[in-house]
Amino acid sequence: MSRVRVIRGWKDLPASDKGAAVAMGSFDGVHRGHQKVIALAARAAGELGAPLGVITFDPHPRTYFRPDEPAFRLMRFDQLARALEALGVDTVYVLPWDAELANMTDRQFAEQVLHQGLGARHVAVGFDNSFGKGRTGTPETMRQYGQEFGFGVSVAEAVGEGGEKFSSTAIREALREGRPEVAAEILGRPFAIEGVVQRGRQLGRKLGFPTANVALRDYVVPRFGVYATRTRLQDGRHVPGVANIGVNPTVEGIIAPLLEVWLFDFDEDLYDQTIETDLIAFLRPEEKFDGLEAMTAQVMRDAKAARDLLMPDFD
Repeated sequence: MSRVRVIRGWKDLPASDKGAAVAMGSFDGVHRGHQKVIALAARAAGELGAPLGVITFDPHPRTYFRPDEPAFRLMRFDQLARALEALGVDTVYVLPWDAELANMTDRQFAEQVLHQGLGARHVAVGFDNSFGKGRTGTPETMRQYGQEFGFGVSVAEAVGEGGEKFSSTAIREALREGRPEVAAEILGRPFAIEGVVQRGRQLGRKLGFPTANVALRDYVVPRFGVYATRTRLQDGRHVPGVANIGVNPTVEGIIAPLLEVWLFDFDEDLYDQTIETDLIAFLRPEEKFDGLEAMTAQVMRDAKAARDLLMPDFD
């Protein structure tokens, strides 16, 4: 578990929970662009002798305004907290995105939430940050509110390669196209799916490749297919493997997309444990086979390809 303090809400906070230098944004993915914003808040925290905080929202505003859109999250909250801890963040302020917050003007948000509620001493935002009803607030208006209400403001410039900004949208597009290495370049680490290993029909075990199955839930759904993977267990071990993401059309009965990962040289009970699987490389699209024998033969070829990629010295 992360040691970052999590404070839910912004009203009636004790003085000990106020006064941080904060980075503000959705921070889904905590990618290299997000890291730049947090670094600015960290610099201000050091100069002010203040705690380093991050402001995020639950649910994500996109879920609130467009509830029928496909799943899009890049990380669960536990993953977010661990990523922020690694960047030196002390406190995560999780603001409830509700009708009250959604209907605040940009000025009301700056005054009531940032100034009065959180007592922010500094606010760092990205160059394209918007806030307030109708997204009328900009980095420039944030600077003005900072002068009025007494908190510093810093704005992170665009970060990216070849003129393209690093963005969560670009990460999602890369994953949907089966390009996890592009997602990893923007994130600064591989995209990882975390979840509880659920009990299946143990068909893979009977066929010679036992899999740990994890539901995707509200993660963005990567391109259906087979991936070379690396999985972190609860005890901290990292195990290479091969995984299928999809609905396994050869086997009837799977409706919701599933991560089915075969951990190499591993034979322990993982049911009901939380694992986190990095997608390292896309090997091939998901396909329907004529039968279990053909599927098993292909899985063995996939495993060899994954081993060659992940464990080049494996004999």
